[in-house]
Amino acid sequence: MKHLKLIPLLIITAFVITGVFFSCNNAEKTVTENIEEPVEKVLYDIASPKSMLLAVSEACGGIDKLKSLNDVEFDYHYLSPDGKKEISKERYIFDNEISWARYSVHQLNVSPDLEGDIVQFYDGESITVYHNGQALNDSTAIGTGQFLRQANYMWFNMMFKLNDPGIIYKYGGQEEIEGTKYDVVNVAYDPEVTGKKQNDIFVVYINPETRMVESFDFSLPVWGIMEPVLHAQLTYEEIDGIMVITRRIMTGPAPDGNGMVPMLDQQLKNIRFNNGFTASQLRQDI
Repeated sequence: MKHLKLIPLLIITAFVITGVFFSCNNAEKTVTENIEEPVEKVLYDIASPKSMLLAVSEACGGIDKLKSLNDVEFDYHYLSPDGKKEISKERYIFDNEISWARYSVHQLNVSPDLEGDIVQFYDGESITVYHNGQALNDSTAIGTGQFLRQANYMWFNMMFKLNDPGIIYKYGGQEEIEGTKYDVVNVAYDPEVTGKKQNDIFVVYINPETRMVESFDFSLPVWGIMEPVLHAQLTYEEIDGIMVITRRIMTGPAPDGNGMVPMLDQQLKNIRFNNGFTASQLRQDI
């Protein structure tokens, strides 16, 4: 699927990716009954792209509902076309955006030269990386851990974090893809707010009927990909009232710039919310 004008670039086959419910009880003289009112949706107005992304968040369950679930755990399968993979158990605490992972298989980005489990723990401020229970001081392992803990957290919570401070929105019109018309919103970041000179760019494709983002294009400045020429196709599953992205199929421009080729298949399995995790517990679970 080709949404944008693609530019030739070297394909990196193993890269690090970066409910409102209203009820009304109508009491009459002798009978009290529950009357279902139509659910009032969040404003979705193409004149206000920010409102469109807020509506997306609500369609996915809403940030308040997500935070009420406290934390999440899931198995993450990160697969490349050449057969190499990484398998991790991911745990996030939504308060302070705490992120933990244990890699039982790490053949791509996470210390592929080491045997045994790798644990990454980001407490909201600093990163610690362990190999077979021993802290690592290797700058590459620590840098990779820092990036992945924040990037993976963002990917899981993407439809809620598209409303973070410092985001710049622009409506890009409608585009028809395989018979469905999508509203296109371009998402960029204000470097003065993020504190980063190079920020990701997203182009999200919203189904206006469901208000769900079914796919998006993105850049990856950390790997020198400055334009949103990478593409992600999304699969959702409703879990505890939250629409969770359980699969992202990533594609990118072919080396000759002609068409798209497979890049990554990212699958989330065994998703469980509200596990009662604490930061101190995750820090000790190495």
